[in-house]
Amino acid sequence: MKQKEYAGIDQEASGSMTPISKIIRDAWVFEIIPETETCKGWNFSRVDALLKQVDTEWDKYGCLVSHLPEPLRERHNRIHGAAFTQAKAAGWSGDLESEDE
Repeated sequence: MKQKEYAGIDQEASGSMTPISKIIRDAWVFEIIPETETCKGWNFSRVDALLKQVDTEWDKYGCLVSHLPEPLRERHNRIHGAAFTQAKAAGWSGDLESEDE
């Protein structure tokens, strides 16, 4: 049986604001993968391994953007800020993420 493959962050619906796309952007922030890597064709066990690497990096900073050193904080703001702007322009509102609050 063939494992499902990830379509790539640039092919996602929802303005690329899914949990997987957030993992990928954090991996870019921490330079685990280059910003040109879309993860297209990755199986989900590979994405899970990336999540573990991202979590290890976040743990170093208490999982808070405010605890990141300035270069990482600037990269985080640039990468996630651009994604937020692009998602809003594509019609994403964030409503699904806050429905159960």
